[in-house]
Amino acid sequence: MTPPDLSRRRVLFAAGAAGTAAVLTSSTGTASSLRGRGSAALVVHNARVLTGERHARPQEAIAVGRNGTVLATGPSAVIRRLSGPGTDVVDASGATVMSGIVDAHAHPIGAGTRSLKPSLDHEQFTVEQLLETLRGFLAESASGEPDGWLSAVDWNPVGLLPAGTVPHHRILDELPTRRPVALLGGDGHTAWVNRRGLELAGITAETPDPPGGEIVRDPDGSPTGLLKDDAIHPVTRLIPEAEGEELHAAVAKALSHAAAQGVTAFLDAGVTEFELDVYAALAGSDRMIQRVATALRLSPEEVSDPKEALRWVREMRGTHGGTPKLHFGTAKVFLDGVIEHPTRTAALLDPYLDRDGRPTGDRGDLYATAAEFAALARLFDRHGWQLHTHAIGDRAVRVALDGYESARRAGGSRGNRGSGGNRHTIAHLQLVHPDDYPRFARLGVVACMQLQWAMRDVWTMEALLPYIGDERHRRLYPARSLARNGAVLAGGSDWPVDPLGVWNQIRTAVDREGESARQGALHPELQGLGRAAALRMHTAGSAYQLGMERRIGKLTPGAAADLIVLDRDVTRVPVREISDTRVRLTLVGGEAVYDEDSTAGKAVRAEVDAAATAAVSLAASARPSSLERTHGGGGGAGQGVGSGRHSACGGGCAPGGGRGVVSG
Repeated sequence: MTPPDLSRRRVLFAAGAAGTAAVLTSSTGTASSLRGRGSAALVVHNARVLTGERHARPQEAIAVGRNGTVLATGPSAVIRRLSGPGTDVVDASGATVMSGIVDAHAHPIGAGTRSLKPSLDHEQFTVEQLLETLRGFLAESASGEPDGWLSAVDWNPVGLLPAGTVPHHRILDELPTRRPVALLGGDGHTAWVNRRGLELAGITAETPDPPGGEIVRDPDGSPTGLLKDDAIHPVTRLIPEAEGEELHAAVAKALSHAAAQGVTAFLDAGVTEFELDVYAALAGSDRMIQRVATALRLSPEEVSDPKEALRWVREMRGTHGGTPKLHFGTAKVFLDGVIEHPTRTAALLDPYLDRDGRPTGDRGDLYATAAEFAALARLFDRHGWQLHTHAIGDRAVRVALDGYESARRAGGSRGNRGSGGNRHTIAHLQLVHPDDYPRFARLGVVACMQLQWAMRDVWTMEALLPYIGDERHRRLYPARSLARNGAVLAGGSDWPVDPLGVWNQIRTAVDREGESARQGALHPELQGLGRAAALRMHTAGSAYQLGMERRIGKLTPGAAADLIVLDRDVTRVPVREISDTRVRLTLVGGEAVYDEDSTAGKAVRAEVDAAATAAVSLAASARPSSLERTHGGGGGAGQGVGSGRHSACGGGCAPGGGRGVVSG
């Protein structure tokens, strides 16, 4: 479709490595020259303004004040009266204006760091194809000889062919190098290293599995080179990461790509002091263009020692609380792993099934006991901190809800951040027992979901359906059931586990198919949302989770002017066309952080389009029959390769995470 013309737009992009920091100025002077009480810095009229209020009719115009907040919405004739001699007046030619997207679970710094490493692009490989690719990486980084790490990202843990081929250090040892080699799984829960890497990390047959992790072993106890969750960190902490301007520029570029898709705020769902330092550097150079709420990541040891965990999060807030646009008040906890075969570390109430549908003795793993989590929840709630908890399986979800209920019964926070005080959250929610649906609303717990995963593909079908059975499979990602039981839904991307695709994410929440599904829709008649609910969970719902609903998520008077201009009306176009939505302009606090028509904006748009095309092409070229054969070999966690794309892990990944790794 032809995008509407935005006439008389004056958007000046400031210089800098990010190339996106900008301010709207008047066509007749600077914002500081405006005079007259109530006059606007910007008026957009002849638009279709979606305010985000429930059941509200679209408005024709919006006025933005000089302080970066919404002055008013309403009929064009009325709103234009707020213009003064220095007001920039924009005729939107019918374009849609709505709140910016609030991403309630992402890892932006992980997106930046991953962009600096060679990528295996989640592809499937035969052993020889993989070795050929890695030989190319070695040649491109020959300066790393003889001892520098070769670290490649986006390895597909279930994509090694021919069928039944198991990752082992012996395969990587065939490479013509003595360098340590590590392939980091795109799921963020797995790594595959060669013998040299194991030696440098000190991982031997005598090394015990760490809390929250597993060293996969041969029958004699020797490590195979496949590492899961917290067992990854002895390796990743040895791998040098980008620093200084190289790192900061990469993260700034990632943020600009997010702005081009309309993202105006994030929850960074797994932050350590490393990430806080990066954000401080970006803020100091005017390259932190979105608002960022932080979820400070707790290790399994800290979860079992709540007082030490509380001391640490307070210390981080004390040392970094002055960073502009950075918000504190949340801690991140992992309760389980992932559900796909053969890893099967998500904690389930009923056992996983074998390939023939028979129950096994395996119910997955809990990374904290129910008592430990409840004690942590009570202490953090009492001191005004909310928890953001990774829970994939229904047993982990129940443990989280039980812990939050324990905190509520203990009295908890006296704040006004939710019906029970703090807005505790459970993220991912791939499987929830129906008995627990109403508990979210009753306890004031937010359901943070990544619904781009709610489609039929190899991960939800071949890698999962046989191992959980049809009844549980029909309840995957139960968005509608939770909403009908009163839960507040929030939308997160878990970027960069998947390439960021905001509008396909919203579309998939509705049709449960999305643009890359190969096998049809995933029970939309049971769990699909209406498009109003899908939009709300990615704006007002996420803002509520972050405790920022009075400032962002809606375009109401007094709210921050975090808004986007779209090339189509996402409330009216066919659902399939939502995936193709283009953002033309993104404002944060009234300042333009992306303008499609600017020189910088055109460059960013080209990069975003190229990445989207590559992602769709990769999905279309998947070979589910090969994956099905690979999955069909029986065995459980620890006997085969790693987990699937839906590990829900994105920028420092496994519990306790390490810098530069991606977490969930």
